[in-house]
Amino acid sequence: MLILLPPSEGKAEPRRGKPLDLSGGALADARRQVLDALVGLCRGPEESAMRILGLSPGQVEDVRRNARLPQLPTAPAERVYAGVLYDALGLSSLDASAHRRALARVAVVSSLYGLVRPGERIAPYRLGGGVTLPGLGGVAAHWRRHLDPAVRDAAGRGLVADLRSSTYTAFWRPDHDLARRVVTVRVLHEVTGRRQVVSHFNKATKGRLVRSLMEDGRDVRTPTAFARLLAELGWAVEAGPATKTGTLLDVVVSDL
Repeated sequence: MLILLPPSEGKAEPRRGKPLDLSGGALADARRQVLDALVGLCRGPEESAMRILGLSPGQVEDVRRNARLPQLPTAPAERVYAGVLYDALGLSSLDASAHRRALARVAVVSSLYGLVRPGERIAPYRLGGGVTLPGLGGVAAHWRRHLDPAVRDAAGRGLVADLRSSTYTAFWRPDHDLARRVVTVRVLHEVTGRRQVVSHFNKATKGRLVRSLMEDGRDVRTPTAFARLLAELGWAVEAGPATKTGTLLDVVVSDL
């Protein structure tokens, strides 16, 4: 099983650690292209960088940090990504067996790094998924050209459980041959018969859901088996029909 998560906007800054090294792995060249474009932008006029990155004047330190990315200390991604989803997931507080499963089964879809495993060393950055970088183009379009082999390799012959937010679904979409092994999870909050997506609660629920899967440990290979597993773990689930991009699975919650 491969579980795809979105990145967090907020990130912890390691105080010490090795500098960023993008020399290895199948995504090395694609990552380097994004890094060079982002660092080049942020070493130029700050006002221009903030405008292109969609940042406010109070976020100028994010631009300055981006400009130093090649020299920044790194830490495992599980210690860099922060925020609601990652707090609820609590990778560092999993027991040893569940943590090993998370390292093997979870991957973050990132604007800078493409596909990142929790144990991979990264530096904190600020780059939204909808940004167009000078000299590179749209970040999402860039990763659509590069991510499919990496996702397929990470998934092997197993299921892909897609918990990404809408921005990051544009980075990779499954081809028809893989779609039958893809389940897209949507969290809906139900109150008095009315359902809606609540951003904060959606993130927290996804974090708790992934944590429960890692603690349980079972590895399923089909959307039907995945829905059944979640139901056995106490989640209210409703599976939709299979489509050309996978099977939609709604997780319905009533309590905030």
